[in-house]
Amino acid sequence: MRVLAIETASEACSVALFEGSDCIAHDHQVLGRGHAEALVPMIAALPDKGRADRILVSLGPGSFTGVRIGIAAARALGFAWGAEVLGYPTLALVAMHGKQPEPSAVTVCMHGGHGEWFVQNFSASGNPQSDARSLRPDQIATKDVHPILVGNRAKECSELFREERVVLDMLPDARKAHLLHETRLTRDPTPMYGRAPDAVPQNRKQNPSPQGEAKT
Repeated sequence: MRVLAIETASEACSVALFEGSDCIAHDHQVLGRGHAEALVPMIAALPDKGRADRILVSLGPGSFTGVRIGIAAARALGFAWGAEVLGYPTLALVAMHGKQPEPSAVTVCMHGGHGEWFVQNFSASGNPQSDARSLRPDQIATKDVHPILVGNRAKECSELFREERVVLDMLPDARKAHLLHETRLTRDPTPMYGRAPDAVPQNRKQNPSPQGEAKT
């Protein structure tokens, strides 16, 4: 089976094409922004323009825009190719990458915006031990984290604790998608934002909630 993996949930934009578990082509670019312009040309540059039987796409949490771009592209290609489209949690991908080559429990810590970080604990087998949460650094300092910290905020996270931690500074990479177990994949590729959207809907701005009404 040929599999296309798409990762757009962070400042990195990456794609990888697999034959079974073998990565036959890939591209990984740290863009910051511009995923919408870069993603399709990156896929088109792969062998056979990236055509695959299955598409794996990052669901976040991460960049609101990046996550939506990746999912939209995966759905469109899946429809055009008649391919199966499956989503995966971004933090699970980072965790699997970080625990190689020796299976180890890890805490993933990624940039989350607004001064917060996305944090989640994973067991040595790669199973989540907590929900992905968007927290301020001072909130993380009161939590239990593993001795191995993985992600692009792992170094800053390690400085919150007195005990020395192993730090693996990395961004999500589609080349590691083959490490994900089938149980981490979902047939419902909808975004996992991890926190409330930054933007306020226009109709809510024009019609604020009546006094005493609960807000979401």
